[in-house]
Amino acid sequence: MLAAEYDPARAHGQVDWRVHDRVPVAEIVNNWVCRSFEETYRPPLIAERIASVLRATQPDIVHVHNLLNLSFDLPALARQAGARVVATLHDYTLVCASGGQRLHRADQHICRTIDVDRCARCFGESPFAAQMTVGTTPRLLQRAALALKRRAPKLAARAAKAVTSAAPAARVSPREIDVRLAAARRLFDDIDLFVSPSSFLASEFRALGVPQGKIQVSDNGFRILGRPAARPPRDPAAPLRLGFVGTIVWHKGVHVLLDAVRTLPAGKWQLQVFGNEATFPDYAASLRAQARGLPVVFSGAFTSETTASIYDQIDVLVVPSIWLENSPLVIHEAFMAGVPVVGARIGGITDLIADGVSGLLYDAGSSSALAQALRSLIDNPATLQALASRLPAVKSIDDDARDWDARYAGVLAPRAAQGIAR
Repeated sequence: MLAAEYDPARAHGQVDWRVHDRVPVAEIVNNWVCRSFEETYRPPLIAERIASVLRATQPDIVHVHNLLNLSFDLPALARQAGARVVATLHDYTLVCASGGQRLHRADQHICRTIDVDRCARCFGESPFAAQMTVGTTPRLLQRAALALKRRAPKLAARAAKAVTSAAPAARVSPREIDVRLAAARRLFDDIDLFVSPSSFLASEFRALGVPQGKIQVSDNGFRILGRPAARPPRDPAAPLRLGFVGTIVWHKGVHVLLDAVRTLPAGKWQLQVFGNEATFPDYAASLRAQARGLPVVFSGAFTSETTASIYDQIDVLVVPSIWLENSPLVIHEAFMAGVPVVGARIGGITDLIADGVSGLLYDAGSSSALAQALRSLIDNPATLQALASRLPAVKSIDDDARDWDARYAGVLAPRAAQGIAR
């Protein structure tokens, strides 16, 4: 496995070899030492280190999941090393320089189309522009900051925030965004096969230039621990137990959910919000203020080991996202637990939920439409049971592994037919 890590305690470009859960890992330190915007996605030193790892490992196939903090040059370098290249599409990091969600946070704008003028402004307002600034900080100052972080983490956090906010924002022009998009499209030529977990995301990348014959749709696989136990019948007189599970960040739309539940009949519902409030504390604080006086409980962070117990505590999962989702993990988790889902009609959510069959869909961003959907479950308790009885099966990790074995064999077949050996 090849991964990147930001760590000012180590030298930019340092490569460390380790084993994680019995998997060998080559970890390249990328501290965003960038002399230009182009070096945020094609850092020369990182490309050199990637090439050295490829020479050392001599892979037959390179499977790309994300190039953020690595390099757009990786697929070409892999091809030069004699490997075939496949990629799983998870988000929009190839074509969105500000994190891959295709949203302009400052304007709270969802980028259904790519506008390079907006992209240039968005990048300058994003944490990545600050990362560029910090990456050019002299090494001695970086070490001093790390020492402060170890001895007084709260003070270090305040100092880092002050330095970042005082530093001049990295300016990026629309022309530079255009050049980055062109580099992404050239990268498409170096990848033999793309796999998208959702039809929606596949259609987006086809529109961006990935050839039809190079992309397949196949959902992710999940570890399925047998059939879910039958859930006890819900008391129709009891409050409907709503749940949000995931990252507490603006584009996940928790504020839309809170606006919606405020209009529901008192005593007929309760909401638990599961997620780490420390990730985006300002947004989390605004949600707490918005929920004041309502039967809303913020239940905090959770681990993969405790995920199953979350779904035991709710009757319906709400996915109020307002960004162009791919194939949300939480929807699969809910289905495996026997929990119906009310989701926003946006992105790959619509690939997973059949409206009125396995869940309910509503117009994304509309708190009134969401409230109407939730009110229908309160007013007609039998609907929830009917939805639960029609939840789709979730693809197992074993089936997914077999699918990938077949894909790997497929991309290697041309080389085998030509008698090319490593």
